[in-house]
Amino acid sequence: MISIVGIGTGASAIAKNFADISQYDVYALNDAVEENTENEFHLPSFETPEEYENHIPDLKKFFKNLKEQVQVFIIGTTYSSNYSLGILQQIQDKKIDIFYVKPDIELVTGERRLIENLTFGVLQEYARSGLFGSCTVFSNLEIEKNLGDVPIKGYYDTLNKSIFSAVHYLNYFTHSEPEIGQVAKPAAINRIRSIGALNMKNLEEKWFFELDVERDLCYYLCINEERLAKEGMLHRKLVDILKKKPTNAFRKISYAIYETPYSDFGYVVAHTNKVQQQITLDKVD
Repeated sequence: MISIVGIGTGASAIAKNFADISQYDVYALNDAVEENTENEFHLPSFETPEEYENHIPDLKKFFKNLKEQVQVFIIGTTYSSNYSLGILQQIQDKKIDIFYVKPDIELVTGERRLIENLTFGVLQEYARSGLFGSCTVFSNLEIEKNLGDVPIKGYYDTLNKSIFSAVHYLNYFTHSEPEIGQVAKPAAINRIRSIGALNMKNLEEKWFFELDVERDLCYYLCINEERLAKEGMLHRKLVDILKKKPTNAFRKISYAIYETPYSDFGYVVAHTNKVQQQITLDKVD
């Protein structure tokens, strides 16, 4: 079982997508919580980052049933992200993976921009040092670009469900045996990650955040059970596509194929040891 922790209102909204699945228990911490419960905790709001850092709550009792594996969601530019390091310090005995969501920061200035810069940089450095198992980065701007038309009404719900779906299926792949293939374990230093959805016709990547330098790339392919049973050349076709992708001594590719009763879909995870900088409009155009 995995504990999902959302720090802040937006991150809690992502975390709550996991609540209906029995393999997860979900903890939401934000200022919208009116009364503390077993899985919800009120985080008060303040005017300055310093006040947040000086009012880190004691969460030992709240997290008493936290599982060994913990996945923490944090959204940049939010004032609640000032709580993040103080909260993470209290669960440092767990196996922690960070999922960091970058909003569109081009129109963000002043204090919020500084908060995002600091939080984003520190979490990546902590992951590189081995304090966290990984730091996976999402960009709302990139997700919107890949989804195409996203209505304003329900905008964040749509993006949040895309993030939830990607993380949930990666958890599924991690704990399931593939039909064929084996995803290689990335080098220990490559703890900064990005996820992409795949176009299953040509295995083209649609990144949720584009890394500056990609190292280990792991392709997870879910193929309809009927195709797996009847298409004799399917494996060779998929492998041939993967072999055409650029590789070198530092950029390695591995894959695994899983069965699904649904239409084909897939994800790719890229790992790197390079700390990522701020995303710009030029990069996503």
